[in-house]
Amino acid sequence: MNRSQTREESFKLLYSMQVLKDVDISEQIDLFIEEENIVDNEAISYINDVVKGIKENEKDIESKIEENIKKDWTISRISKIDLTLLKLGIYEILYSKLPYKVVINEVVELAKNYGDDSSKSFVNGVLASIVKKYINED
Repeated sequence: MNRSQTREESFKLLYSMQVLKDVDISEQIDLFIEEENIVDNEAISYINDVVKGIKENEKDIESKIEENIKKDWTISRISKIDLTLLKLGIYEILYSKLPYKVVINEVVELAKNYGDDSSKSFVNGVLASIVKKYINED
């Protein structure tokens, strides 16, 4: 399983957890990995890292989202798909320190596949704003 596929699987799990709300994270990860028949140890490690990392840093990630959306918008106005994609992108860029160009490109592709017509532009814009604000390109 390549990184793009693993990222997509992580997105699916994160989205389902966003919808379900208060769930046991480790239990949900284990169930998801079993149901999706994911056996690649690298993929399992990545999924665990991303899902648990986003949960641990959720308040900080959400505050970064709120700082980078239009003034008259609130986080509750963002679709669950877009919100999940933003959390995934921000976590990978700021916490996992993955190359932001790759992350943005792949998260925008997920937005095209799973979001509505405006998702790709919205997600791209917020993630680009995050990069400008928090990534130093010296």
